[in-house]
Amino acid sequence: MTRIWRETGFVENDPWVIETEEVKAGEGHKPLLSLEELAVKAEESNEVGFGVLIKPADDVRKLEPYLYRLELVAVAFPAFNDGRAFSHASLLRERLGYTNELRAVGDVLIDQVPHMLRCGIDSFAVTNETAIKRLTEKRLPEIPHYYQPTARDAEPGKSYSWRRQAKPAA
Repeated sequence: MTRIWRETGFVENDPWVIETEEVKAGEGHKPLLSLEELAVKAEESNEVGFGVLIKPADDVRKLEPYLYRLELVAVAFPAFNDGRAFSHASLLRERLGYTNELRAVGDVLIDQVPHMLRCGIDSFAVTNETAIKRLTEKRLPEIPHYYQPTARDAEPGKSYSWRRQAKPAA
């Protein structure tokens, strides 16, 4: 069972559906379109409020002309060792300026959630039982040190190693 989690807790009645042969968006649901489907629908109408699913091999920069029309961008993590969606999230937030909901879908593991948050992902489609249990208990792993800037700033008082200044010569 998939549950949607945000930092405020689990979300009930999320309207977004990834359509498959067996699952179709019904009454009160919204489909997550592929990049190609989004381009076609956007050209056919002036609608806003679309949702799109970005797969690892997709070029996220192709979303740029449609960003103002998107309510949700879901980035796919098909396996724990495929981190291309981290790059997609960073590009969307930092370079393309996307500000609406950014969701991780697929193989969302508890160990990766803090890193996903730092990249700008703000909602998660979680199916892993351990991750659901830990999120229910509000037990996220901690990242004690950050070595580079991301879409989300470090906690106050934290610093980046690359910002340290060299000591002046004596």
